[in-house]
Amino acid sequence: MSVHSTSGADRPVTTATFRARKASSERIVMLTAYDASSARLVDAAGVDAILVGDSLGMTVLGYDSTLPVTMDDMTRATAAVTRVARRALVVTDLPFMSYQASTEDAMRNAGRLMSEGGAGAVKLEGGTEVADTVRRLVAAGIPVMGHVGLTPQSVHQLGGYSVQAKDAPAAERLLDDCHALQDAGAFAIVLECIPAELASLVGSELSIPTIGIGAGAGCDGEVQVFHDLLGLGGAFTPRHAKRYAELGEAVRDAVSAYAADVRSGAFPGEQQSTHMDAAALAEVRACRTGAVRRITGR
Repeated sequence: MSVHSTSGADRPVTTATFRARKASSERIVMLTAYDASSARLVDAAGVDAILVGDSLGMTVLGYDSTLPVTMDDMTRATAAVTRVARRALVVTDLPFMSYQASTEDAMRNAGRLMSEGGAGAVKLEGGTEVADTVRRLVAAGIPVMGHVGLTPQSVHQLGGYSVQAKDAPAAERLLDDCHALQDAGAFAIVLECIPAELASLVGSELSIPTIGIGAGAGCDGEVQVFHDLLGLGGAFTPRHAKRYAELGEAVRDAVSAYAADVRSGAFPGEQQSTHMDAAALAEVRACRTGAVRRITGR
């Protein structure tokens, strides 16, 4: 990933930056992007990290979950993002069944996201059960971000999209999972849809940053979905999200205005048109008149 500058605010963000932010209590800003146009805007806005999330299954590809997303989908999206990102650390999700079956699968697919996609790190879901996989990836030089709490790839097992770890046994399991991920070498952990009090407790116990989504204000940073922030995901807004713009309405109104202008003949107009030299046009018309006569015999 190329950069414009290596000083000051233009310095590219790395996993070491995450550790430094944790130590200095400076919060980390993370946002999803799935293509070059959105990544360019997100990166220019100064976020610290871009997540190429498997949420592209819903936001971009029209699925109702992340489960159908493939390695090809993730690799293409990651490459599009890394071609334009200049400062933000690009983290990419390992999609469903790209790492669960074996550590070898995880190594091969994570390596592909980095070599073909240009990712700076990968993210995978799970706790203690994936710790050995995380350890192997990190040993191979692949930075890993963990993800616990509501893990969308396990949505059917969890019984839907709901807050996790609300009782004491589940909270203790989540804490154990987080420590297992940290011990395995993860550089940060996403905490999704867990009670705010538990998220704060996790953060106080870990030396690596926690990135929240639906986990309250006690995390070391926050990640949200591009489409949720900008009103591009339809009428529904998740409870954990805040709309900062209504671009969906603006886009719909703009396209409606365009359609009306085309149908009425108002667009394109003189400003959008170019013109041919009159003599050249007369020559073409004369030639075409002769051609038509030869073809039709008239």
